Amino acid sequence: MKKFYGTGVALITPFHADGAIDFNSLKKLLAHTAQGVDYFVVMGTTGESATLTKDEKKEVLQFVLKNNSKKLPVVYGIGGNNTAAVLEEIATTNLRGVSAILSVSPYYNKPSQEGIYQHFKKVADASPVPVILYNVPGRTSSNLTADTTLRLAQHKNIIGVKEASGNLEQCMKIAKEKPTNFLLISGDDMLTVPLYAVGGVGVISVLANAYPLVFKKMCEHAQAGNFAKAKMETFKLLEINGPMYEEGNPTGVKYLLSLLNVCAPHVRLPLVEPSAGLKKKIEKIFNAIG
Repeated sequence: MKKFYGTGVALITPFHADGAIDFNSLKKLLAHTAQGVDYFVVMGTTGESATLTKDEKKEVLQFVLKNNSKKLPVVYGIGGNNTAAVLEEIATTNLRGVSAILSVSPYYNKPSQEGIYQHFKKVADASPVPVILYNVPGRTSSNLTADTTLRLAQHKNIIGVKEASGNLEQCMKIAKEKPTNFLLISGDDMLTVPLYAVGGVGVISVLANAYPLVFKKMCEHAQAGNFAKAKMETFKLLEINGPMYEEGNPTGVKYLLSLLNVCAPHVRLPLVEPSAGLKKKIEKIFNAIG
């Protein structure tokens, strides 16, 4: 599973002003990010998957697979809070060329830990490709605990977890007790280096859409145990990270990408483009980064 070491970029989905998918900009984004990332993550939260139709999601996936010039591994997001619907999506999606699926912990209905376990067991049993769990309590309103993660890690088709709880103690427990080959992946850009220090193997990143080469250096240094150099790469992005999420994700990073001439900042409702104040803040930090 070393193909998932390093940086996975949680790809945004570029749109035209009318809301249609901008495939020309998506092609530019793939070329831009491929300079530094190790794999693509398609249709995660950052891809605005909640507002794309099933057909649009599949169209984006096929476009990425066909325009993947470096043949990087591709992870595809299939998750939700209706287990039967997730299983149906797995069964009706062409996963040829996909290396793994990323499946978010069920949101909104706040299941018990046993419910979360049984949900992911069904997903892993049904998936023809390996499964990476995704724990993001800030969005799901429930936490995939370390104990449940470790229990799920025993499943032969569950290969890792994208941990975005922000709870380092929880991550450390997973790192301490997980099977050797189970992947602990940071879901928080700024916690990538600390997670490397306790046994993590990389990050699935939002900011890598804009700064893939910074993440390449960050992960290479951390993987080599050179944390002094790794933290310096992290510090380059410390100021820009917060504004990325002030008015929703991927609102901030799409505006950042527009400054890099990769794509327009358009998002789909209920998200809206950044306020004038946030745009100025992002522009100021962007110019300082260089």
